[in-house]
Amino acid sequence: MLHRFLIVFVISFNAWAQDSYIDYPSPYHPTINQRGMVVSQNIDSSKIGIEILNMGGNAIDAAVAVGFSLAVTLPRAGNLGGVGFMLVYLKQRNEIIAVDYLGSSPRNSNIQDLFGVTLPRNYEKADRDIVRYGYKASTVPGTVAGLIEAHTNFGRLPLSSVLKPVIEQARNGIRVSYDLHMALKSEPQLRRDEESRKIFFRNGSAVAENTILKREDLAQTLEKIAAEGKKAFYEGEVAQKIVDAMNNNGGFISLEDLKNYKPRFSEPIRTAYRGHPIFAPQPPSGGAIVVLDALNILENFGLGKYKSNSTVTYHLLGEALRRGHMDRSRHIGDPSFYDVPVEKIISKKRARELAKTINFKSASSYKSMSPDDFLEESKDTTHYSIVDEDGNAVSNTYTLGYSFGSGVTIPGTGILMNNHMNNFAYQYGDRSIRGRTASPANKFDSGKRPMSTMTPVMIFNRDGDLQLITGSPGGAEIPAAVLRVITGVIDFDLGIGEATMLPRIHKDWPYEDFDYETTVSSDVISILREKLGHRTEASDTMGSTQSIYINDGFNQGYADLRRPNAGVAIQHD
Repeated sequence: MLHRFLIVFVISFNAWAQDSYIDYPSPYHPTINQRGMVVSQNIDSSKIGIEILNMGGNAIDAAVAVGFSLAVTLPRAGNLGGVGFMLVYLKQRNEIIAVDYLGSSPRNSNIQDLFGVTLPRNYEKADRDIVRYGYKASTVPGTVAGLIEAHTNFGRLPLSSVLKPVIEQARNGIRVSYDLHMALKSEPQLRRDEESRKIFFRNGSAVAENTILKREDLAQTLEKIAAEGKKAFYEGEVAQKIVDAMNNNGGFISLEDLKNYKPRFSEPIRTAYRGHPIFAPQPPSGGAIVVLDALNILENFGLGKYKSNSTVTYHLLGEALRRGHMDRSRHIGDPSFYDVPVEKIISKKRARELAKTINFKSASSYKSMSPDDFLEESKDTTHYSIVDEDGNAVSNTYTLGYSFGSGVTIPGTGILMNNHMNNFAYQYGDRSIRGRTASPANKFDSGKRPMSTMTPVMIFNRDGDLQLITGSPGGAEIPAAVLRVITGVIDFDLGIGEATMLPRIHKDWPYEDFDYETTVSSDVISILREKLGHRTEASDTMGSTQSIYINDGFNQGYADLRRPNAGVAIQHD
């Protein structure tokens, strides 16, 4: 009898144990470890970051390698000819440094030479494609200087060691994915440029899926940078090739522009959301302003008492985002040219005032809001997050602007150039316009850095320990993606996988559309539209957050499923 009881007990216990093992609270499983971790938009680049950590490098060394590697694996956004923002956390020093490596407009560029007309009076006659495609579209590239100077100040390994696997990757080539093949097919500006056609097309067609794409030109450029540092790019042979190509094609970037370019190192801006310190880059990051502004507004509401997918949650997210975008649309620009009132914009006092204007029963109208009460962007950016076993961390977002930027590849270098000249407000002075195209803070000037929505962030817990590293591509939708992850973790106590895969919404200013991913409940959308008055509009997926959540000594990494080929790579014990 006892024997039979034991058999039944063991069978019951095993069945219970099996059930508890195979059932999970969410289908979106993070990768977990206790050593170094890299999360990027391409798994092959993430693995190179881990290779650097395994060599004894720190998070900054790995970030430099990943940044250069993505120029090989994700050429539509990873780059040497682009721009970005980075946050560096040094655990032992308990210090966070913001690195602004946005590009500035060339010193000899001006409105008349750009468009051939006077703005804003003749804006309708201006050919806007001039600052979207081709040689006039590029600001001075900042990526190489930003990554190299971060390495010089905070890295551990020699630069030659950090770049060695990237050089090999470029030289040996990558297998063209379906995603890369389709991206190449869909970007006509690449076909306009002879050098880009030579690299990315075969007999007039985009390189086929599964083709090995070798980048010998890029490998040689990387070798020069590995040997000489940033000087190779900004003063040496590479710089001369950039300038020669500019001179031969009507571009503006000069040797003086390149030689004088410097990234900016500063303290990040910050707020606290429900006791969690949150850090983001200084202006001209407009996206950082939106996220911190929106969080301050949401803090006035008990968001956690609603479900993460409730109508009220989406309404409050949309209204908070709209007010954040309102502030960045008028008063965020290059602080070297405009006195950006950061402290006023992200103050708790202003947030309380803005929160009072939110009506639970109806959507706000842009006419009822003014950014002056207190006195089309690209989606093809990329973000990566890194933490090393010593607790140092990097949150980095960088871009070419449009997918593949201006479409221009500098002959003999493999360097795709950005089109960030497109980000300036060229209609400044037109008093009939309330939106970003007439922003006084972001009006075009030579030598100026344009506003950007790139928003790498770091969030700490109430005890002051690093808790979350995240960021996203997505143009104007970047703040919405980042905000959704942060509130998912803090307000709704979700795991990083589930918080990442929450349906996203976006609401801008002065535009009325309430954009939503189609995974939002149709019943919720119906209520938002018919009862609250939001002008709902179905959207493609929004952003692609690459995140690391740190809890109880464990790193939990999650690569957003919204874009293919992203991945988490880890150091094994």
